[in-house]
Formats: sequence, C-alpha cells, structure tokens
Amino acid sequence: MDRKRKWVLNSGALLVIFLGRMTTGLEVPLDPKVLEGLPQPPTITHQSSKDFIIDPRENILIYCEAKGKPHPSFSWTRNGTHFDVEKDSKVLMKPSSGTLVIDISGEKAEAYEGIYQCTARNEHGTAVSNNIVIRQSRSPLWSKERKEAIMVQVGVSLVLQCRPPAGLPPPIIFWMDNNFQRLPQNTRVSQALNGDLYFSNVLLDDTRNDYICYARFPHTQTIQQKQPITVKVLDNSPSGERRPSFMAPPGRSSTQMALRGGVLELECIAEGLPTPEVSWYKESGDLPSSRMSFHNFQKTLKIADVMEADAGDYRCTAKNSLGSAHHIIKVNVKAAPFWISAPRNLILAPKETGILTCRVSGDPKPQIAWSVNGVPIEDSPKDMSRKVEDDTVILSDVQTGSSAVYQCNASNEFGYLLANAFVNVLAEAPRVLTPPNNVYQVITNNPAFLDCASFGSPIPTITWFKDSQTSILNRDPYVIHNNGTLEINVAQSLNSGKYTCIASNNLGTRENHVYLEVKEPTRILAQPEYMVVQRNRKAVFECKVKHDPTLIPTMNWLKDNGELPDDERFLVDTDSLTINDVTEEDEGTYTCVMNTTLDQDSASAMLTVVEATPTPAIVYEEPDPPTDLELTDQRERSVQLTWIPGDEHNSPTQKFLVQYEDLLHQAGVWHNLTEEEGTKTTAHLDLSPYAYYSFRVLAVNHVGYSRPSQPSRQYRTNPAAPDVNPTDVHGVGTEHNNLVISWKELTGLQSNGPGLQYKVNWRQKDVEEDWSSETVANASKYVVSGTPTFVPYEVKVQAVNDYGNGPAPEAVEGYSGEDVPMSAPESVQVLVQNGTLAEVHWEPVLTSVVRGRLQGYKVSYWRERSLHQAEAQQEEQQVLAFSGNRTDGRLPGLKPYSLYTLNIRVVNGKGEGPPSPNHNFETPEGVPGPPSFLRIKNTNMDSLTLEWGPPQDNNGRLTGYTLKYQPVNSSNELGPVEEMMFPANETTVILSDLKYSTRYKFYFNAKTIKGSGPTITEEAVTIMDEAMKSNQVDLATQGWFIGLMCAIALLILVLLIICFIKRNKGGKYPVKEKEDAHHDPEIQPMKDDDGTFGEYSDTEDHKPLKGSRTPSNGTVKRDDSDDSLVDYGEGGDGQFNEDGSFIGQYSGKKEKDTHEGNESSEAPSPVNAMNSFV
Repeated sequence: MDRKRKWVLNSGALLVIFLGRMTTGLEVPLDPKVLEGLPQPPTITHQSSKDFIIDPRENILIYCEAKGKPHPSFSWTRNGTHFDVEKDSKVLMKPSSGTLVIDISGEKAEAYEGIYQCTARNEHGTAVSNNIVIRQSRSPLWSKERKEAIMVQVGVSLVLQCRPPAGLPPPIIFWMDNNFQRLPQNTRVSQALNGDLYFSNVLLDDTRNDYICYARFPHTQTIQQKQPITVKVLDNSPSGERRPSFMAPPGRSSTQMALRGGVLELECIAEGLPTPEVSWYKESGDLPSSRMSFHNFQKTLKIADVMEADAGDYRCTAKNSLGSAHHIIKVNVKAAPFWISAPRNLILAPKETGILTCRVSGDPKPQIAWSVNGVPIEDSPKDMSRKVEDDTVILSDVQTGSSAVYQCNASNEFGYLLANAFVNVLAEAPRVLTPPNNVYQVITNNPAFLDCASFGSPIPTITWFKDSQTSILNRDPYVIHNNGTLEINVAQSLNSGKYTCIASNNLGTRENHVYLEVKEPTRILAQPEYMVVQRNRKAVFECKVKHDPTLIPTMNWLKDNGELPDDERFLVDTDSLTINDVTEEDEGTYTCVMNTTLDQDSASAMLTVVEATPTPAIVYEEPDPPTDLELTDQRERSVQLTWIPGDEHNSPTQKFLVQYEDLLHQAGVWHNLTEEEGTKTTAHLDLSPYAYYSFRVLAVNHVGYSRPSQPSRQYRTNPAAPDVNPTDVHGVGTEHNNLVISWKELTGLQSNGPGLQYKVNWRQKDVEEDWSSETVANASKYVVSGTPTFVPYEVKVQAVNDYGNGPAPEAVEGYSGEDVPMSAPESVQVLVQNGTLAEVHWEPVLTSVVRGRLQGYKVSYWRERSLHQAEAQQEEQQVLAFSGNRTDGRLPGLKPYSLYTLNIRVVNGKGEGPPSPNHNFETPEGVPGPPSFLRIKNTNMDSLTLEWGPPQDNNGRLTGYTLKYQPVNSSNELGPVEEMMFPANETTVILSDLKYSTRYKFYFNAKTIKGSGPTITEEAVTIMDEAMKSNQVDLATQGWFIGLMCAIALLILVLLIICFIKRNKGGKYPVKEKEDAHHDPEIQPMKDDDGTFGEYSDTEDHKPLKGSRTPSNGTVKRDDSDDSLVDYGEGGDGQFNEDGSFIGQYSGKKEKDTHEGNESSEAPSPVNAMNSFV
C-alpha cells in the first residue's frame, strides 16, 4: 500500500458512528475544524439563573457568555430600557464576554435590583438571554412584643405561634430552649410547616418558660429569636379523653395547588387524647411510592417531582382508641411551561426550506410569541419567505444573507421559557469528516461497517465504489445508511479491498478511501481431552489452534473459569498445558482460550486425580539451609552474593531462592529477589538506590524449601532520582464539573530517595493551551475542579524526590465527569407488527446533549386499557433497555386490542435523561382467550343445558362461539363429533336428542375475526332409562334366583343353629355378638377352607363414570353391601325363635339412591344379609 493507513480494529461487528440529520436542514457539525471556517449567528452558551438572590456583602456577578463567527458583541437592558455599562463606574463588563461584575462596596445593593437581559449580536443575527431578576437577600428584625404566660389545663391542645418576619429567601424555623438545645418533638408535640409548635394534648411536663422560636436566614447566615414563651400547665380541671379532631388544616376539606416538577407538601395535625396517629390515603389511586416520603411523625406527606397524575383527593386520617377523624385535601396540579420540543439550530442551503418548531406544554396552556433577532416578529421587517403558524416558523426558498436568530417565548401565569435558534444560510461544498485511509478488519461471516461521515450545504449525496471501479448499489449484500455508512451484511474474503466514498452536491465533490480486510476465524483443531492421572504424576492438555496468519494470537489457560494457580508446576507452552506432580487440589475443568484482536475460540476438558500405586518408601527431606553468606564486588547499584549449600537429604537441589529485607522501608518483610540454578553458589544482585539491604538464601529440592539461611550483613545504597513513574494513571470524572486523576503510588523501594512527591499535569485535549500542573505528596489522586462536562483531557504523573525528577511521563487520555442527558429522543414512531409485538423507532440524540458515554436507550411502556373499555385501567409499567446507539427496539408480550403508552429516555454513565413525550399506539385484534366457564345443568335422559361465560380477555370483538361434542363409551373410545355455532350474545343452549345413560365430552371456544381461541372441555352423563332400571330390578323376582338365594341362606342358618345350641343351650343369639362368631374355633376352619360366604362387593358397572360429577358433599354413594336382615324385613326386627328358626322374611328390593344415572339398582342379596348378620 503506497500511503499511510490508519488502523481501526473491531471485534465482530464494527461500531457505527451515526451523524444525525434533520429532515428540514443540516445538523451543526461538531468537528472544530469544520466549525472554524463557517460563519455562525450568536448562540448563548452560559447565563445566570432567572431568579438571582444576591448577598449584599458580595459583588454582583451576572453571567452572559455567547459564541458566534465573528465573535458577538454584548449589550444589556435593565427593567426594559438600555443599561449603559460604561457610564456606571461600579459596573464592569468582562472582555470578549457579556458577563457583568457590579462592585457594590460603599453602595446600597437595592440600587441594582431589577430585571436584566443580555443581548449578543454579530452581522448574522442577535440572540438574547432570559430575563434575570436580581433581588437582594433580606433578614428583617423580629418586632418587639410582650408575651403573657399561657395557662392551659392538662390534656387540652395548644398551639405556640412563631410568625417570623418575611425574609428573602424565607427563613428556616426551629424551636430551642435557653440552653440552645432543640425542644424534643414526637407524635404529640411537633412543628408545622409554617413554624408553629403544635401540642395534640399537653402534659404537666410541658410547663416551662423558655419556648423560643428561632429563624435562620440562609443568605446572610444570621439567626434571630422570638421572645421566650411561658407555658403553665394546670391540673385543677383536666380535660378528659376525646376523639381526634384536626387543628391544621381546619374543617373537613381544603384545597392545595402544586406545580409540575415541584415538591408537594401536605400536612395534617390533629389533637385528641390519647394522642392520635395520622395515616394517608389517596382516594383516586395509589400514592407514588418511589417519589413520596413521610415526615414529622407521619403528619406531613411529601411528594417530589410532582406530575399531573398526582392531582386528586388525599385523605388524612387521625385515629386513637376513641375514634377517628378525616380531612380531604383536594390537590390541583398546574404546570409552568415545559419543553416538548425546543427549536433547534438550522443550516440551510440557498433555495432550501426549513422548519423551526417550538412545542411546549403547561397548565394553563402557554402563549407562544416569536421574535427574530430580539424583535417581535410582527414588528420585524416583512419577509415573504417566512410564515408563522402558532408554534412553527416555516422558511421557504431562503436566500444568502437571510441568516438570523429566532426567539421562541412560551409563557403562562406560572413562568416562561425562552429559546434561541439560529437559521444559518450557507453554501458549502462537501467535506468528508471520516479520516482518510482507515483500515477496517472483520472476521468472515460478520457484518462490516465502513464510515463516510460528511458535511455540506446542500446535504451531499454519498456514492460508494469498490476498487475504484465497481459502483455499489443499495442492495444485498450492501446497505448504504442515511449517514453515508456502508454496511456489508455478511463479509466474505472477496469483499476485501479498497472502497471509495464520494460526497457530492451542486457546489463540488470530495472523495475518501478506506480499506476492508476480511480475516479467517480462529478455530481450535485439537481440543484438550478428559484425563485421569495418578497423584504426583504429570498431566498434559493439548490445544492446537488455526488462525488468520496476519493476526497475532494469545493463548490463555483457565481453571474452573478462573486464573491458573500461581504455581511453578503449571507450565504453559504455545499449544499445551503441563501440570507436574498433580495433587487432589488440581482436579477441575481446564479451558484453553485463544484470543486475537478480532475474535476468540475456547475448549475445555476435565482432570481427575486418583491415588498413586503404592511404592516402597524412600525417605526424602528438605535440604538444609545454605551457610556462610558473603557480599563481594560491591557497587552503587549491584553486589555479588556467595554461599555454601547445605545437605540435600537424598533429593538434589533444584534451585536457590535469594530474598532481601529493606530495613529502611519495610523492616521484617522479606521479598523474593532472584533465583539461581541448584548447581550455582553465586548470584549477581541488581539493587535500588536508597535502601538498607539484608539478604538470605533458601534451597529448594523435590520435597520443598529449606529453612532460610542466616541474614547477610547490611548493605546500604545511596539516594538518586526516581527511575520510574507511577503506573495505572487514569483520568475519570466523578462529577459533571471535575476530573479525578489517579495513579498507583510508588513503593518505598521505588522512591529512590527521600521527599517523594508526584507532579500531576493535565490539559484539555485538542485545545491549544499549556499544561496545568500541581505537585502532591502522600496521595494517589488529584481532583481538578471546574472542568467542562465530558471532554477529553491529557493527563500524566511524574515522580519527584529531593534528588531530582523521574523520567518524562507518557500522556494518558481521560475524560471529565458525565452529567445526565439533557434531552429525550425525538421522532418516536411505533410500528405495530401484530397483536403482541410492536417495533419502536426514534432518532438518536446528539452527542452534545448526551453529556457522557452513551450506554443506550430505555423504553418505558404500559397498557392504558383494553379498546373495549372507555375508562383507563393502567397496568404496571414495563421497561426495556436497548444498549448502544440504537434507533429501534421491539416490545414483546403486548396484549391484543389494547391502548398502550410509551416514552423513551437516553441513558449514559451518569443516569437517565428526561422522557420523550408520551406516545400512544393501539394493538390489533387477536384470538380471544378461553371462555370464562362452561357449566352443564338440567341433565335428563336425552337432553341437557349448557351455560357459558365470555372470555376474560376478548382480545378483539367477539364474532361467536363454537361447540363440538361427541359420545364416549365405557372403554373411553370417542364417537362422531357434532358441531354447533352460536352468536356472540348467547350464553346458554339446550342440547336434545342425546342418548340416555351416555357420557358426552364437550369442546367449547370463542372466536374473533382473527380466529378461534383456546378450547375448554367438560363432560356429563345423561340419566339412565327407567325401563332399564325395571329390567335390572326384575332379576331379584326371578324364581331361579330366589331359589338359589334361599338355599344359600338355609345353609348359613344350619351353621348358625349349631353354633347357637353349643354356646347358649337354648338362649337367644343376639345380633350384636356377631363378632364373637368369627372367633369360634369350630367355625374358623370353614373360613380357612373358604366355606364361608365372602363379602359382597359392587362390580365395575356400579362405579361412577369417569368425568361425571360427584354429589355436593363430595362423595359418590355405593351399594350397601353390608345391609342387615332388618333392612329387608317388613318393619320388624329380624330374630330367631328358641328353636333357632328364622322369624321374618326378606323379599322385594331395597330402594337405593342414584346420582345422575351413575349407579344402577339391584335386588338385595340374601348372601349379603347373612354376612351382615353373622
């Protein structure tokens, strides 16, 4: 390449620098080199606040700074008339500035009170400042008064009035005693917002003669006191307990007004006995928990940053054991004018059209007045190219020389806003702002962005060419953005080469060349493998990598995602990791990470350590410490150390470790200095100036370290200038107007001499100014105050001692502190994709108003209501953050057919900026939710009734319902499906022509024009046919069945008679002793042989049908299989005669309950009767 290239490296996707453009004019360029040659109307850059309270003891300083090309001149008005600064010897205007300095020594400050306004003008226009109201602070004296003692009975309420004199600003009130101790306050005794002291009820302890109200005037720092108040509490007629009532504010309701953005303070003070407790409640909504706080023992509710939503009725309740009292405070929120969109500076080319917009809001609605060059627009010369429409000025077909500054003034009874915006008519040939010959590097298959930022008037057209031949069109794989940036969606090696961007307008053409290099990705070819290694053996992990040959790789190894242990057993090679003498602590996951300047790849493997195979014990020990340390060849910065090795104890010495102690700076602390091979006994030691050295040596073998040797004799080096400067030098602002320069201090050994200090140097980058410097000692940072917000600085720190300076330090770039962004994103648009997803787009804010490092944008959105509902039912706000310089984002999880509201804030390192104006959008219809219920009623043999409720979430306009049903047989097989449609206003239907005693399954859903929603199901069973019931009952009347049952009963009776005769000798056998029959040894064998009749149990046919409903008590009745003979008799108790014959009879059937046809009726079983009786 035949010219010098500027290299720009990026990882994956390159950072895109967007230069925003207004649709009606050029944005003012930020590049100082571009600004340098452009004529520019005046712009006010700094001015005093609108309301300026001055201290009469200090000079008055009224700021007015402006910029322009040529530099503007300044003039002032006071109270609406020209203020001749030169005629007043007490007034001085700073050079090249409009700032006034008024010397009030020997003068009364009242003489300079008034309303001031600054004007800055040059040949291209006139800008004006706000009206600056200058008022002198005042602290008037308290009027003299005689106070009689206040006599009050125990238990009554009391108010001690303060009534301080009106000051400017208002004084701060507090109550103290004669000893200047604050009077204790609590729920019973507290100070109101107006300064009065309220007693909900008085106690005998409240008697004192030194209730003193103090007023502190903050500007003059003076404190004045009221005459002491004496309170005597009497006990001859005490007040009894009583319900609460309000002392302040009086009555049942009151009204209070608050301004948007201000602080709302609501106060309720109640009296009563016992002392009431106060609580707060907002009747028309919730209290704003994030902005509210309680003060003065819950008697004061404070809401910060008041919003329109804070208007409403606030109820304060005072409550004690005897009752409660309520007071309603009606809060009205008004608003001084506030910006929705302030007018912005425009640069227009001749014949172009521009628009100035001044959008404000407020309550009452602000009045907007336009001026041009400080003159009301209706009084200025007629201009046919200018048209004013309320908050908009439209400039058509502008001409050279028609540059001007426009003022927008929006005002209502609570304040005003004034904004200057210039219209600069320029004819400028294109300029390319992107540095030439940039080289962009990107990995294959990643996007690439090539910048071509430009400026010109009219706005230049950008055209791209590849290799100076092929014209690039705005289609795949290329995208040309509005700011001129060329994007390649998926970069391939064939995209490498030289790219030329050409910026052109009707005044000329400029071109710029950049280069794109597409690199091969980094890939690990041979990955580390899982290893099982015996303890004290060696483990080797391989990691072979392929990478682009033009990129420099760096291999890093991690253990369990952290750094490798600081242990010499871990040896890292170019493509491997070796661990010698592994231990159990070495187990874990090892990862090799290969990094280049553009990408990385990684792979992992585990290491498991197992117990080594036992071997014959060999005794190894640490070596003995070296002896006879001697210092030779002594020089200014070096010395030679020799020693005699100790016994090695069967393990050869691997190395010697030389350590030193600095008795001057760190006595008692030993540091590693150098290592020598185990075969050497001499070490050459490099030393630092200004140290008192002692040395010792340790021997190391396979077992470990020896004990340290005895220290050598002391060796002192002479002082010298520092050899190094502090490291880790940084410049970072912690506040919007400061720069904190920090560094890592030198150690005592690095100081090289006494009197160590640090010379801190700084200057603003890209600004021609000298270095500022400050020398500090015993510090690791220095704070530079009064810096502009977030501008680059060059900083450097140099070490200095009594013997000279350290080497020349290198400059490090830093930035002064950030401030919260000044404005919100504009041109917010919402593109609704479907009922649950929307895309939001916005214009990025200017870098100048970000005032810091742009972190991204935060979108807050919430659902106001469903489009079915007329009244708002606002849901919880959701917030999505989009990092980087994004201009769009997606909002998922929306509810269909709803009204949403959103706003956007820009976020930097300091915090969030103001929100954009709320933007409403609607989501389209979607499929509905499931019907809220499906009930089955009035079940008969061949019909039933279905009732249903509409979905809780309609998600649109319901068009109807769909019902499907089908029978289900006993094996759960499904029959044919019937389908029915119903209009949206129906909620019930009767289904007929159903089969009796049949289970049906029903499927039901709602639908909108978008389709059908989720289906809910239900099951029911029709009632059994009476004829079938009769057929089942008739079984018990068949002769063969009765005969069989009688035979079984007779057999059981014979057995019972035998038992009866043996046990009772003619006595009766009571039914209640049936339990004993089971333990009779003569009957037990019949059980063993299965001779007794088993318990009768229901068949599967009598179980409830799956899916059928149970009775209201939650149970399903079953056949009474343990019925006694009494149940089957004709009203008498079943019993035996003395001879054992059975008296009574069983016949017919026992009526059984059924539930919805789920149980069948059967003739009673004599077998069951017998079992029950036995």
